[in-house]
Amino acid sequence: LPRRSRTTWPATMYYFYILQSQIDLTYFYKGSTNDLRRRVTQHNNGEVASTKPRRPWKLVYYEAYISEKAARLRESAVKESGSVSTPLLKRIRDSLL
Repeated sequence: LPRRSRTTWPATMYYFYILQSQIDLTYFYKGSTNDLRRRVTQHNNGEVASTKPRRPWKLVYYEAYISEKAARLRESAVKESGSVSTPLLKRIRDSLL
């Protein structure tokens, strides 16, 4: 019988994520990282200038990618295109009800 090939997992995953401000529930922050737990902690500790004023943050959505490029492209697409971000944010808002 032929041997099964072993599945190799990527050493590092990259994430596109969306945070919701818990003091301004209408505000969502979009970003990407290779360490989701660390990055959310940085946002909540005030270590990210752009999110510091709206702390605390809640992780409400993420997507995992094998490549950093793919995660960054997704981040850019969501940030730059209303036709991409509007339905995604609507789905997220609806899920939070």
